[in-house]
Amino acid sequence: MTLDPIISKRLYQQVAERVRRQIETGILTAGDRLPAEKDLAQQLGVSRPTVREALIALEIAGFVEIRTGSGTYICRRGKLLQPMLDAGPGPFELLHARLLIEGEVASEAAMRATPEDLAAVEATIDEMEQMVLAGDHSRAADQRFHVLIANVSGNSVLAELVSSLWQGMFSPMFYKMSELTGLITNQEWALAEHKAIFAALATHDPVGARAAMRRHLKSVEAALAKSKVAGISGSHREM
Repeated sequence: MTLDPIISKRLYQQVAERVRRQIETGILTAGDRLPAEKDLAQQLGVSRPTVREALIALEIAGFVEIRTGSGTYICRRGKLLQPMLDAGPGPFELLHARLLIEGEVASEAAMRATPEDLAAVEATIDEMEQMVLAGDHSRAADQRFHVLIANVSGNSVLAELVSSLWQGMFSPMFYKMSELTGLITNQEWALAEHKAIFAALATHDPVGARAAMRRHLKSVEAALAKSKVAGISGSHREM
């Protein structure tokens, strides 16, 4: 008896595979514009963030081109199309995991933080501020801020989880989505939210620290969900 292996795919990857098959079979051809993001979501029975992740995965793989303010277009490909590679967790999945974990981490850190811990966390905010003023991207300082807070919580497992989740934030998918939504070039609000988290840590306020951290991560999620990503509008070709 021969059985095919069971393959578990993330939802955005299943959506991307559906579009890829339409290209491979000739239903979608080079130059075609895909339906609007909201229409794709409705046709496929998934959320708009899932469609957004799928389209960005397809662009990274070279199957489509996202033109801001115009739409998403099928690219010309001169070779046999290959199955989509698993690009790892999508940005929204990663952010949801961080939202569940880092709020509690911040709460614990607020109760445990020593003057030395607070000085180290504050130094990452100063570093981030200098980078923002210089027009540089502050992702490295941003990462240090969050990982330091996880370390301050005193739980090595949580610290490793936060550090691991942050590695996903450096993925091509997350970077591309950040670029399309303007998250990369608009960092002043993130700096202000870091300062609010630090204020709660400095006053040893676990409830305030949890709320400030969750508010910050929800802001990031909202920024990535902005409809600006695409102008992903276009034809109403059925998928």
